[in-house]
Order: sequence, then structure tokens, then C-alpha cells
Amino acid sequence: MRTFDPTPLFRASVGFDRMADLMDRVLAAEPVQPTYPPYNIEKTDENAYRISVAVAGFSAEELTVEMKENGLLIAGRKGDEQAERSYLHRGIATRAFERRFHLADHVRVTGATHADGMLHVDLVREIPEALKPRRIEIASAKQSNQLVDASAA
Repeated sequence: MRTFDPTPLFRASVGFDRMADLMDRVLAAEPVQPTYPPYNIEKTDENAYRISVAVAGFSAEELTVEMKENGLLIAGRKGDEQAERSYLHRGIATRAFERRFHLADHVRVTGATHADGMLHVDLVREIPEALKPRRIEIASAKQSNQLVDASAA
């Protein structure tokens, strides 16, 4: 069962069009997801995340991390090997790769580090002040009448 009708959810929500589009893309035709290179996504704090990608055999110069709009692209391209090598067994894959991640609104990359065959990309969600919850004072009818009379005078 892969069908889900989100219509009841939209009756009580406003502005979740992008979420519906994202769900449609995910649940539509299931493209084959690449499994190379393996990665982890961890939550390191309430508003902080880390993506760790296993990039054994790649130097920092052969890796790129790009953020564009709400997407994160991690790519690796191996340089041409100077000397031809003769392998008896080659189990460490060094083929080119691209990993794409869709980021939520207000999530940005704060840095990337490469150590011990792992690429770590740190992300943080920064909610603008205008979007943070704020308390709205409720004026009584008597106060609002006094304000209207004062502005009319």
C-alpha cells in the first residue's frame, strides 16, 4: 500500500505546499537510490545536524561540497593516477560519486571537515526572529475603545 491522501491534513494547515510536493516526489516512481558512498545523518543538537560520508581513498582536494537553494551536493572526483598499478584485489572503491540532500528551510552548512577517510558536513537550522513564536497581547474592549477615542481626538 503506497497511496496516501494528505487532503485531511490540508484542511487544518496553510503553506505546506512544498511538503506535499516533496511527499509526491518521494512516493512517486521509486528511483534506484545509489548506495555509494555510505553516509550517516545524525542530530548533534536541537538545531544542529551532521552528515558523515565515508570517502576512503579521496583527498580533500578531490571532494566538493556545494549548497544551492535548499539542496546540498557532495561530490568526489578522483584525479588521474600517474602510475599504472597492478591490483591483486581492489576492494576500495574510488569511483566518482554525487550525493544530493534536500535541506529544510533555514538550514545552512556551517562547515566541512575531512579526516580519517570521513567527510563531515555540519549543518544548523537558524530560525529567523520573525518566525519565532511571540506572545500577542490581547486588549480588552474597554482599552480598545479608549485607544480609538484618543486617536480620533
